[in-house]
Amino acid sequence: MAAAEGLTAQAIARLTPLARVKAILGGSAGNLVEWYDWFAYASFSLYFAKVFFPKGDQTDQLLQTAGVFAVGFFARPVGAWVMGLYADRAGRKAALMLSVLMMCAGSLIVAVTPGYAAIGVAAPVILTAARILQGLSVGGEYGASATYMSEMAGRARRGFWSSFQFVTLIGGQLTALAVLIVLQQTLSTRDLDAWGWRVPFVIGALLAVVVFWIQNGLEETASFRVEQARERGGETSRGATMLLFTRHPRETAMIFALTAGGSLAFYCFTTYMQKFLTNTAHYSKTTATEITAVSLLMFLIIQPLFGWIGDHVGRRTLLAAAFGLGALTTWPIMHAIAVSHDAALALALVCGALVILAGYTSVNAVVKSELFPTNVRALGVALPYALANAVFGGTAESVALAFKRAGHEFYFYLYVSAVLVVACSVALRMRDTQKTSLIAED
Repeated sequence: MAAAEGLTAQAIARLTPLARVKAILGGSAGNLVEWYDWFAYASFSLYFAKVFFPKGDQTDQLLQTAGVFAVGFFARPVGAWVMGLYADRAGRKAALMLSVLMMCAGSLIVAVTPGYAAIGVAAPVILTAARILQGLSVGGEYGASATYMSEMAGRARRGFWSSFQFVTLIGGQLTALAVLIVLQQTLSTRDLDAWGWRVPFVIGALLAVVVFWIQNGLEETASFRVEQARERGGETSRGATMLLFTRHPRETAMIFALTAGGSLAFYCFTTYMQKFLTNTAHYSKTTATEITAVSLLMFLIIQPLFGWIGDHVGRRTLLAAAFGLGALTTWPIMHAIAVSHDAALALALVCGALVILAGYTSVNAVVKSELFPTNVRALGVALPYALANAVFGGTAESVALAFKRAGHEFYFYLYVSAVLVVACSVALRMRDTQKTSLIAED
């Protein structure tokens, strides 16, 4: 015990403000690349859908690519489980590096796979396999990244610093859209359909190699090193799956419910919104991409502000407000976008929805990390999050498009609102982790 306490004191003394910033930026670099690669699929699916799924109209093709998108999400719980255990046993840094290598491999496979016309049914099968590999990677990345950044953030400004976990998540999505906009401006539609959509996956694989090198120089968190010392002293055991469900069932269920509402709303107003703007509101692909990109840029910028607000008013209050307002406004916002004919109005509506959602996204990583002790923290953050994302986030596009195909698109608005109501009720009943945080090391 004395050795662990001495290690804690040494680690805190060594972590200067500059070192803390370096750790936050280094830890988040992999997150940006991971989510760039993850969202490149969604951003470019408008162009490659017919390459892998040539039959049917645009809605049918998008439904099939959305199905593969959902399959990747269902791989995320497996990745979260395996990589969460790995992060709790081998360290947050080791898990971050392994995750980014897996994403690199998945992106390369997508980039070089021939289309249906060349190899037939093997094309969508390989695409699905690559997406599963990416799902395993992202499933592991989230828990390792959220845990690493929360443990490195420091008690006083933990909400502010940990908000950069979602800054880089949005940054990855925004980078994917930026690449799309550049390609739309420099390539013809024919070239984009033929080969241009492969470019972002090559870029993602190359970026992953760079980030792997950066993360190799990161410092491990004090929390994990203290836990290592305690385990060597026989005081604790790390990374046991059953510990999560037997000792922390309430916290696990809470993360599932909060993530269900947050991820469903997030994918509704980000990745699906691009399709919604073209397929329902009838904007051009270019206009839809630009609206999505500008709204995401605004969303990225406000994350630290809302994280700072959470440090001052309480994270529970921020969560409850985000879910409650989201439940009340989803229907009117989606309906107004559907009947809008003005791109500026559509942009304002999407931005309004994302401002509300920022109350969740800015503090979600730190709230989840503060609910668990160090020995199961990465697993506790990753597994229920990934399960909820698979059930609600990964199926958002498929559910929305299925309702549209059935002629009842507004049912999707009701569905999102109902899940947000459940998340709001959970947020209102949870303890304020700002006051009861289980991250002992500053």
